[in-house]
Amino acid sequence: MTSLTSSPASPSPVAPARTCCAEYAAVTRRGLLGGALAAAGATTMIGGAVVTAGPAAAASADAVLVVLSLRGAADGLSLVTPYTDPAYYAARRNIGTPADRLILKDGTFGFHPAMGSLGALWASKELATVQGTGLPAPNRSHFAAMEEVEDADPGSDARVGWLNRLVGAMPGTSPLQGFGLGGGVLPTSLVGPAPVMAGADVGAVNFAGVDQYDKGGRLAALHRLWDGRTDPLGSAMSSAFASVQDFAPAQKTADRRSSYPNSDLGRAMSEVARVVRGDVGVGVITVDQGDWDMHTSLGNTEWGRMRSNAAELADSIAAFFTDLGDQRSKVTLVAFSEFGRRVAENANWGLDHGYGNLMLLAGAGVKGGTHHGTLRPLTNSLDADVPVTTDYRSVLTEVVTRRFGVSGASVFPGFTPETVGAIA
Repeated sequence: MTSLTSSPASPSPVAPARTCCAEYAAVTRRGLLGGALAAAGATTMIGGAVVTAGPAAAASADAVLVVLSLRGAADGLSLVTPYTDPAYYAARRNIGTPADRLILKDGTFGFHPAMGSLGALWASKELATVQGTGLPAPNRSHFAAMEEVEDADPGSDARVGWLNRLVGAMPGTSPLQGFGLGGGVLPTSLVGPAPVMAGADVGAVNFAGVDQYDKGGRLAALHRLWDGRTDPLGSAMSSAFASVQDFAPAQKTADRRSSYPNSDLGRAMSEVARVVRGDVGVGVITVDQGDWDMHTSLGNTEWGRMRSNAAELADSIAAFFTDLGDQRSKVTLVAFSEFGRRVAENANWGLDHGYGNLMLLAGAGVKGGTHHGTLRPLTNSLDADVPVTTDYRSVLTEVVTRRFGVSGASVFPGFTPETVGAIA
C-alpha cells in the first residue's frame, strides 16, 4: 500500500536480521511502516509508493546520486584494511585479514578478498575510498546516529534531511527527482518539504488495483473522483497521477535482476538501475543494506558475516554499474554507515560500536584508484576508536557542489567543509 503524505519517516534497513544489538534489531521494516502510516493522517493509497504533494513533469537528470546506507555500522577496517599498521593485527588476532589475502593493494591499504568484483571499477579509476570519515563527535546509538547523519544539520530541530534539501535546491519541482527505494518508507535523509517519492520497487509506483487485469476502470474511477478538485488532497492526487504517468518509462525498462546477487541488496540495486535507465528525471536515489551490526560472528576470510556482506556489497555495486548502459556517465554512488566499530575485537569474534569509518565512492566524477583522507595510526586497546579526520559532510559537499552545482551551504547549513579532493 502507498500513502500520499508529507509526514516524517525513519530509515528502513533492508535486512536487519541476525543482529546482536537490541537497539538496531528493533529497526524493522514492519514496525517503521506501521509508525509512518499511523502518523500520516489523511492518506491516499497509491500502489507501493509514497508520493509527497507537488507538481510533476521532471526533465532528464544531468546527474544522478545513489546513496547506499550500510545500516548497522559497517566495519571499515574489514572492508579496506590498513595492512601496514601493526596495531591492526595486534588488535584482531582472530578476525584480522592477513595481508597476503587482501586484494587491490596499494602499499598501505587492501580490500577484503570477497570484494574482487570491484577490481574493474578500481582499475578504471571509478572507485575510491575516503578514510577516517565520520560525525563531528562520537554517537554510538544507531537511531540517534542515523538521524544525525541523515539530517546533517546539528542543533536544528527541523525535520528536514540533507537529500531533501538537495532536491529542493535542484531545478524543477517534480516528486520524481528524489526516490527512496525500499519498503515504501522515506529515509530521514529524504524527509522534508521538497516533493519526493518512495517505493518498494519499480512496479510499486502505481495505484492500488491498477494492473493488467483492470482494463482502466479503476484509474478512470479515480480520475472521476479527484479531477478538478483544488483542495490539498485534490492537488496531491493530481501530482500523484502525473508522477505515475511520468514514471512509466522506468517500468518499461528491462529487468536484469538475474545478473545481480540473489539478495536483498542485489534486487534493490537492479531496481535502482531500472529507475536510472528509464531516464525519468530522478536525480537522487536512496537504498539500504542492513545487517552490519556485527557484535558477534564477524568471522574471518574463511567464514562469517563480514565475508558474505562484503561480497554482496561488492557484487551488487559491480553489477549495477555494468547494468547502467548509456546512463552510466551520469551516476555517482556514495556508500557509508552511521558510525564505525572499535579497533579491537571482542570475545565473540565481533566488534563493538565505534566512531570513525570510511566512505566508498564510485562512478561519475570520482577520482578513483586511490584512498583519500587520512587514517591515523591505530591503537590496540579494547576501547580504542578509529579516529575521525574528515567530517563526512566534507565528502558529501564535494558531491553536491561538483556533481549538481548546488551550494554546499544550502544542503549543509552552517558547515564549513574542508577540501577532500575525491570528486573531480
